[in-house]
Amino acid sequence: MTATAGDYVLDARFRHLAVFYETGQDYLDQVGGFVRRGLAAREPVLVAVPAARLRLLREALDGAADAVTFIDMQDLGRNPARIIPAIRRFTDGHPGRTWFVGEPIWAGRTEAETREATRHEALINAAFRGVPTTILCPYDRTGLASQTLDQAYETHPQIEAQGQPWPSHAYSGIDLALAIGGEPQPPAPADAAVLSYQRGNLPLVRRFARDHASRAGLAGQGLDDLVIAVHELAANTIAHADGHGTLRIWTEQERLVCEVTDTGHITDPLAGRHLGSRPQAGGHGLSVVHQVCDFVEVRSGTFGTNIRVYRDLVAMDQAAKPIFTG
Repeated sequence: MTATAGDYVLDARFRHLAVFYETGQDYLDQVGGFVRRGLAAREPVLVAVPAARLRLLREALDGAADAVTFIDMQDLGRNPARIIPAIRRFTDGHPGRTWFVGEPIWAGRTEAETREATRHEALINAAFRGVPTTILCPYDRTGLASQTLDQAYETHPQIEAQGQPWPSHAYSGIDLALAIGGEPQPPAPADAAVLSYQRGNLPLVRRFARDHASRAGLAGQGLDDLVIAVHELAANTIAHADGHGTLRIWTEQERLVCEVTDTGHITDPLAGRHLGSRPQAGGHGLSVVHQVCDFVEVRSGTFGTNIRVYRDLVAMDQAAKPIFTG
């Protein structure tokens, strides 16, 4: 059985809803009510929200919180591309229907982070098609920009209000994700370090990345992870593009940025977000990149492919891995 929202057919097994809240009590009523419905159905519940709201829910659920799996979204979702594989591990690990609360967009995220989290929200609609799960995404009506709130109607087929789902007539499937992913990035700074490479140059690419990242202050596991990420991206260029690429490195706002550009085109919008190895161009290498970097932006279109990876220059000995709690 199916229903429709706008021109899109909704999947009866997979449900993806946005909910808007204004106060802490509003949050507990709507999000907490959703969690309790999942528990009442005796079905597994996963909650990934920012730390302060995670504590709020834990306290309100009292003893029932022991039956919920909690994740700090500020850790898992710092790179939004890590969220879909984490949810998929949960759904694949539990037969039958699962329930998930995910809040990847919160007040204080940068414009770039919010854009990538919005892209993630749209890609959920493709990643979980046919999967028996119900996903609720809370949005802070008082703390988020109006554009972000409007885009929630585009990325969610249904809007929940007072426990009732309503169709979103602005829903556009993954169109917003494709639009964001198909936009070229603004140019790198003029003082960025630049290396053009081709087949046989991977050792040079690794040395170039390590030398410049080390001079910027990156060390330890953070440095090793950055070199791994750059190697994977350059190897994808050699394997799947025309064998030529350009690496640029610079720093901005206490982050090291590495950008790899080539003439290739990534056709799979979920590349790097699948579980396990996939045959799509760049799919497996990108999954490694997403796991070891603090933040990643992927752009691919008629202009070619442009991927920027970021590593924090503070707390740099901490590996960029999701931490599960509770």
